This record gives sequence, structure tokens and C-alpha cells, in this order.
Amino acid sequence: MAAHGAQPVPGGAASGRERVERAAYDLFSRRGVRAVGVDTVISEANVAKMTLYRNFDSKDDLILAFLRRREELWTKDWVRAEATRRGNTPRERLLAIFEIFDEWFREPDFEGCAFITTMLEFADRSSQVRQASVAHLAEIRAFLRELATAAGAPDPDGFARQWHILMKGSIIAAGEGDPEAALRARELGQLLLRERGMSD
Repeated sequence: MAAHGAQPVPGGAASGRERVERAAYDLFSRRGVRAVGVDTVISEANVAKMTLYRNFDSKDDLILAFLRRREELWTKDWVRAEATRRGNTPRERLLAIFEIFDEWFREPDFEGCAFITTMLEFADRSSQVRQASVAHLAEIRAFLRELATAAGAPDPDGFARQWHILMKGSIIAAGEGDPEAALRARELGQLLLRERGMSD
């Protein structure tokens, strides 16, 4: 699935801003934000350069919009929604994350985590883009913390951070070419749940 969560839109069916955002989403997801120039986004969106700069002050502003869209489509509409749909209990929902990751990792156009790659592309800790990437990753942990609290974890924040490490590690391993990365992470997750007294 191209740029996970993105929906294609006919050339004339959206505003200029929406077309730019959708083109940027697809390009940034696939290639990273540094490798894609604004001219490429403009060409892909089939808009005038003025349209981009009328809606976005800079490329960084466009990247920030991309990250916000990624959070809506990937974190909320996909990971959170699908884990909630598949699991009846907090524990089941935590493990379901790796079930949906397994499907994602096996897609031929698996693109990895945009928040991680964007954060790494901006080494300057004062960068607004880097800070936004970190904040979006924190939103994922907030969901994990909710589940951990509901499951009765003694230290929900610490548990959420451990679970997030498993998630991020599995994404990197999948990017390296390990097709079983999500299933391996799920096994470790089951061990963690048992160790924390959270198994059924």
C-alpha cells in the first residue's frame, strides 16, 4: 500500500493545498523528507509553485503538515483504530499492534516509520521538525500508556516506553529485510506481559 494510509485523489478533485499535502505525503513517506525537493512535490501535485508557497511558508512548514497528516492516518486511523477493533482487552490490543505490523511489513511497498526517519534526518535538537517528530512519537506512547493503565501495569509509562521500543525495533528490523520482525517482537511482548503480571 503506497505511503500507508494515503488515499489517491483525482487531479481536479481537491484544493491546491490538499493536492500538495497528498503529494508530499506520498513522496516524503517513500523517500524521506530530505531527499525530496519542493519542485518534485509541485510536479507530483500538478500545481503552480505559487500554490505551494501560498499555503506553506517553507519546506519545513510542509514537512510539519506531512507529520500531522501521518499522525492522523497512521497513528490514529490505522494503528489505534485497528488495534482497538481487533482486541477486546488492553492486553489483546497491545499484541494486535504486532499483528497489524506483520501485515504492514509484508507489503511490497513497506515504507517504515516516517516519524523515526524524519527525526533522524534532522540532527539539530532545536529543529522544529525534529521536535515535531519526537512529539508525534510521544503520541504513540500515550496510546500505549492508556492501554498499560487499563491493563493494570504498575508503571504504565515505563511499560509504554518498553513496548514502544519493541515497536520501533521491529520496524527497523523489517526495514533491514526481516519478514518475521513483527512476530518476533510479539513473542517478546508476551514475555514482557508475563513478567509484568499482565498475562491472561
